[in-house]
Amino acid sequence: MSETLDTPTATREVIRRYVAAEFLPGTDPADLPDGTDLLNGGVIDSLGLLKIIAWLETTFDVVVEDTDLDPENFRDLTAMAAFVDAARSGPRG
Repeated sequence: MSETLDTPTATREVIRRYVAAEFLPGTDPADLPDGTDLLNGGVIDSLGLLKIIAWLETTFDVVVEDTDLDPENFRDLTAMAAFVDAARSGPRG
């Protein structure tokens, strides 16, 4: 079910809808700012982080390597979208 997205903005919007639905039920995705710190703000805990990583891998057909498990890659919507776009653009490292 890999998403075909052309821009970081489109990627971020798909992630925004997922985070709102899974971690903030009843929240309008439009009310979730890009820079909201999802980790320190208590929106996503350690189990939630594993859930979102698995979802990112499946949804965007990317692989999250052990070296990618830096919380900064998953802290907010902008960071997650940048990570996904970089992972889809080719080898990292």
